[in-house]
Amino acid sequence: MEWQQLLGFFQVAKLGSFTRAAAATFRTQPALTRQVKALEAELESPLFERLGRRRLRLTPAGEKLFRFAERLFKEYEALKEELSELKGLGKGRLSLAAPFTTLYHLLPETLKGYLDKFPGVELTILDRSQPEILTLVRNGDIDFGLVLESLVPGNLKARRWLKVHTVLMVPRGHPLAGAGPLDLRQIAAYPLILPPKSPEYTGRARLEKLLEKEGLNPQVVMESSSVELSASYVEMGWGLAFATVVEEIYQLQKRDLAFIYLDHFFPPDHIALIMRPDKTLPPYKQAFIDMLLGTQ
Repeated sequence: MEWQQLLGFFQVAKLGSFTRAAAATFRTQPALTRQVKALEAELESPLFERLGRRRLRLTPAGEKLFRFAERLFKEYEALKEELSELKGLGKGRLSLAAPFTTLYHLLPETLKGYLDKFPGVELTILDRSQPEILTLVRNGDIDFGLVLESLVPGNLKARRWLKVHTVLMVPRGHPLAGAGPLDLRQIAAYPLILPPKSPEYTGRARLEKLLEKEGLNPQVVMESSSVELSASYVEMGWGLAFATVVEEIYQLQKRDLAFIYLDHFFPPDHIALIMRPDKTLPPYKQAFIDMLLGTQ
């Protein structure tokens, strides 16, 4: 069994396609197919079942080999990190996923400071939705993720970072801006910009339940998954927008907007750094956590 054969098999199993695995491993598809067939011959077991022209499924033997390969490659990456630490090089890989708003507003200074201190670290940043981030962390595809704490399942480790509030964004000088705690009837009197109807945006479902309970059916003029996009349209006078923000987003505070906190409807949450609980962190990865959370 050769290393490249095992790597090729692993990518086919992970990506579910010889074509995608060939691109990921910089091989031709025929070469990758030959490698997998050589493995099957050596192990005297088929590794994949073909379900139609485009679908693959691991056989029982393939599942066992996949779990073996997954453990082996993780151990290999850990070994490389440990050897780098022994040499005092501070080299290795670190991967992080977060939603666009978090990456755009909250992380640049931390990431710059981290790379200034650890220039030998190969840092990979992914812009992903929160459900995707949970899956990536759970599968061990990335080191860390940043999601709302309320969404983190019990099988992942979470470290609390920044408090977030649900707010109503209104144009500066709007009549509601100085009205004190708002009730839903006051809000529903205006056109609204809401998050999409999606499991990712749990606040939308909670808001609709509250409105339904009060017998309110406001005009929804726009659905937006981006706080920045919603802010631009609020400034234009298009409508009032619900958003989840942290107080540290100073860029939004510089815009021609007012923020009305809705904590009486939506309890504050937190952004949390998440990782698998079974991960052993080398010093350079622990240093990233310490810098992000302000413990260093």
